[in-house]
Parts: sequence; structure tokens; C-alpha cells
Amino acid sequence: MLENLELDNLIHQADVSIPLVVMMCGVAGSGKTTLAQRLEQRGFARLSIDEEIWSTHGRYGIDYPVEMYEKLKVQAELKLYKELVNLLQEKRNVVIDFSFWQRKKRNDYKKLIEDGGGEWRLIYLKVHPNDLRERLRIRSQRFDANAAFTITEEILSAFLKGFEVPTGEGEIIIE
Repeated sequence: MLENLELDNLIHQADVSIPLVVMMCGVAGSGKTTLAQRLEQRGFARLSIDEEIWSTHGRYGIDYPVEMYEKLKVQAELKLYKELVNLLQEKRNVVIDFSFWQRKKRNDYKKLIEDGGGEWRLIYLKVHPNDLRERLRIRSQRFDANAAFTITEEILSAFLKGFEVPTGEGEIIIE
């Protein structure tokens, strides 16, 4: 993963009075949360759909029915969207720990950030599918918010197929 100096260069901004919003982008298991937590340790507010659902509803398929997940995901994102608006008004730096798998969603958030007086960085974590499989296998053995939704081979294949790789969007690629 990134060294501290590289992380500093990645998030550097000329005007500290403008809030910086880092948008994590990548398939499940790519390391988004690990990097987002490092930014959180540096004072960034971290927004995570997984953690929002975990804290309010528990574990997927155990504490709430599987068929409720999509509805809960939409509710969590709406809540975090509003929180992002408030954090921008407070001039706080934020890291959005979402997958941002659709170009349209990335563009919508970029516009929201700019309209809110902020500056964004899109960080795309590009990881080989075999490495993703190994990371997800290890992650599925944990019991926390980020392991609450088990990623099967079938789900991972669907994620990989549907993921819109950012190109020409001002992305910073980390391999």
C-alpha cells in the first residue's frame, strides 16, 4: 500500500481553506477501506455505506433479510449524501468510502463537491481479480462492517463485469 509521503502527495492541496473530498473507487476487496481509514486517521471524516448499514441494521442475511439490502443501501447513501453536504459547509475534509462503480455516480458526486465549494480527488484502486479473490476470502472470515456482506465468486464476477473503470476522469490510479 502507499507510504505516508506518497499519501501526503496524493492528497496535497494548495488552498487549505477549501475542503478536500477523496472519492475511493474500486471493486470490493481493492483496499478502499484500508486507505480511507488511513485518511480518517489524518482528520478526514469518513463516509461508508457498509458501516452505516452495519451500525444501524447489523450483518447482511443474519440481522436483516437479504432482500432488504438494496433498500438499506439506498437509505444509507441518502443519509451519507446529506452528511457530505453538511461536512462541505463546515469546510471539513472527507473521504467517501464507496465503490463508485458507475461513471454517472462519480460525476454526480464531483458536481456536488464542486457546488459545495470543495475540491475532489478520485482514487481508483486497480487490483487484479485473483488478488481480489484472495483478499475477499480473508475478509469473509472477519466479523465487522466491511465483512458484513459476503462476496461470493458469482457476486464478484457481476461486480467486475458491471464496474465502469474510470478513464479520463481526473482519476489517480493506484495498482
